Amino acid sequence: MRYYEVSVFGLYLQNLIFHSEKEIPALSEVIIDVKMKKNLRALVIKECEKPDFQTKAIKELTPFSLSKSQFELAQFISYYYAAKMGFILGFFLTSKEYSCKKLEITKEPNLSLEQQKALDFLNNQSSSLLFADTGSGKTEIYISLIKDYLKKGKQVLFLMPEISLTSQMKKRLQMYFEDSFFLWHSKVSKKKKQECLESFNEGKALLIAGARSALFLPFRNLGLIVVDEEHDNSYKASNQPYLNVRDLALFLGAKLNIKVVLGSATPSLTSFYKQKVFRLKGTFFESKKHFIYDENELSLSPMLLNEIQASLNKQKQVIIFLPTRANFRQIFCKNCGETIKCPFCSIAMSLHKNRNLLKCHYCNFTKNIDQSCPSCKGLMLEARKMGTAELKELLESKFTHAKIAKFDSDEITSVKKLNHILKEFNDKKIDILIGTSMLAKGHDYHNVDLSVILGIDEYLFRPNFRASEETLALAMQVAGRAGRKGEARVLLQTKNRAFFEKYIQNYDAFLQDELESRKGLYPPFKRLLRLIIEDKDKLKAQNLCEYLAEKLATIKNIELIGYGVCGVEMINAKYRFHILIRSDSYKALIAIEEYVLQFKNVNADIDPIGFM
Repeated sequence: MRYYEVSVFGLYLQNLIFHSEKEIPALSEVIIDVKMKKNLRALVIKECEKPDFQTKAIKELTPFSLSKSQFELAQFISYYYAAKMGFILGFFLTSKEYSCKKLEITKEPNLSLEQQKALDFLNNQSSSLLFADTGSGKTEIYISLIKDYLKKGKQVLFLMPEISLTSQMKKRLQMYFEDSFFLWHSKVSKKKKQECLESFNEGKALLIAGARSALFLPFRNLGLIVVDEEHDNSYKASNQPYLNVRDLALFLGAKLNIKVVLGSATPSLTSFYKQKVFRLKGTFFESKKHFIYDENELSLSPMLLNEIQASLNKQKQVIIFLPTRANFRQIFCKNCGETIKCPFCSIAMSLHKNRNLLKCHYCNFTKNIDQSCPSCKGLMLEARKMGTAELKELLESKFTHAKIAKFDSDEITSVKKLNHILKEFNDKKIDILIGTSMLAKGHDYHNVDLSVILGIDEYLFRPNFRASEETLALAMQVAGRAGRKGEARVLLQTKNRAFFEKYIQNYDAFLQDELESRKGLYPPFKRLLRLIIEDKDKLKAQNLCEYLAEKLATIKNIELIGYGVCGVEMINAKYRFHILIRSDSYKALIAIEEYVLQFKNVNADIDPIGFM
């Protein structure tokens, strides 16, 4: 009889020991029963000694296994993000053993001299950052690099931060690789995903383009990972284990000799500081941008209306970015100024006018719109902040002949809808497109001569050390959507004109200044760990927070920055407290992560990007 340590896919359990009469190779997928749960998939970690307790038999050996590179990645995630191996394995897909087949690529981009220099630079680095202006042709550089790997029979992973980018990139990839690649993200149908997995088993899946989850596919001969728009926060998971796929790609590259290329027009400060950088300046488009500053509060000011009308008169198109999703982010009583708050979370509810309801964007609780103020019973409720639906209504009343559409996650619920609205806009059937952060992603809008950025100060003054970096990057991304051909205007509604005038056309200078301001305090010079304590009993949560803070304050190699109530005090009927820790050593922070695992109400977020 042989004994094996196994880990159950997707379950938050310690590794278990099972027996089998057969010899089973490590990393094989097997079927087991655990208590009342039948036919569970599990991974054989290693063979072990007979334990001093009775074991169950492995029911079945499947033809699938985890590749060594996948297991290396799973082990690192389990260690760095302090999570059980079985839980982490739930992200991964297994495959049969296979060998990759070389691809014959006939088409290739014609690179400029500067693009060729960039390609040569990337070829000579194990990991690097392509810092390339919008419109400078970084996609053609990616494609040239990808082509060389596919010709050698090496697999390539092309990562994008959001689903909204995959449709456009699909067209670009099809120009050169026809149907020799797969898309992988949450909106891809089960049938298409099954086809993709079958192609892995046949050694035909060489190029995969997709979002975060694509990193966990069963690669066995991965040679290149491209992380496009590497600065985007979508690469960081917003729940446990809070992993960052960009960082994991860099780990894989260093561990397994896989080339990693990061790319962005507005790179993150950490990547700029830590990676070898090729700076690609300029643009293929003959464009000239004029920046206009509107110092009004978030509103349809006369200046804004005049600029929109000027574009419509020239039969040009307008995009308007709004940093909020719901019709009114908050509603206030006209009499007493109180908001209507979620009963389970300590934040104001958002008004969704077209659905006639209020919704909490933290716990998704919904309710009918109150007819009177819950505090003073006043009848009038007045909106103080504008959202996409409200803005659309106001613009339709001002520009009665214009076709106006929304472009946000409430409206774009499928890839089909995304493709439809982008086609409508590029076919000039839509005059004004209103959207949230989705609008800023790398879509090409060919007839836009006015980009409007409303309420940007709300981003700039968030309680987050990365607020300036993220706000400037967002503004530059939105500005980059206008004037792909010819002259264009960018209107920013802000009371902080000096900041944007200094940096919006000089991100290089911003990076240098921001590095100076973060020295000794924040990444990339220090590492951070955020502990979040949640409990339905406020006093219990507060006491645990204070207990942990007192304990941590005595530990060497770490600095307790602060602790107390979270910015959003309650979510899902649980009170929230947090502790923020700084250190030079990631090992010191991992030790703390492992220590707090014993407290069921504590979550640990290493390298946090959000602080609410």
